[in-house]
Amino acid sequence: MDVNVADNDLAMLAAKGDGDAFRALLERHYDRVFRIAFRFSGRREDAEDVAQDVCMSLPAKLKGFRGDARFTTWLYRIVVNRVRDVQRKQITSERIQADYGELEELRRGEEVEIAKEVEWLSDAMNHLSDDLRETAVLVVGEGLNHAEAGQIMGIKESTVSWRMHELKKQLKLIAKEEA
Repeated sequence: MDVNVADNDLAMLAAKGDGDAFRALLERHYDRVFRIAFRFSGRREDAEDVAQDVCMSLPAKLKGFRGDARFTTWLYRIVVNRVRDVQRKQITSERIQADYGELEELRRGEEVEIAKEVEWLSDAMNHLSDDLRETAVLVVGEGLNHAEAGQIMGIKESTVSWRMHELKKQLKLIAKEEA
């Protein structure tokens, strides 16, 4: 499959049963699916399960892909929804944030001071609502803009902007209370 074929075009071809197009989509995006699942779940086993579930359900879901949004935005939404399903069944919000904090701490592998900041942030995140945590993961952790994060979560861009403002405000308040 030509590497210059756009994701949306590949998705349309895969929806019509083109195996090469489907394989190309998986090759391009499997790591992204796994990474998002891992960041949300905080556990390799859960992320592997989610990635496998998403890949197995993707042929059927592609039939509903209309191309209104970028394929990656559409795929993020599928992954986020699957992770949410798994979380509702398996893990509490506190466990997710503790594991996410540990992941960030290991990933950075830098000086003790940075590890302390990550630990503080992880603890602080435990005091936030699920909505603010999800927004932070997508905007800060994944570097998505507010419009993309809004599409993935099914909310308005202005709501994402408000959540980011609220996130900053609450983190400042937590830091002030600890000082």
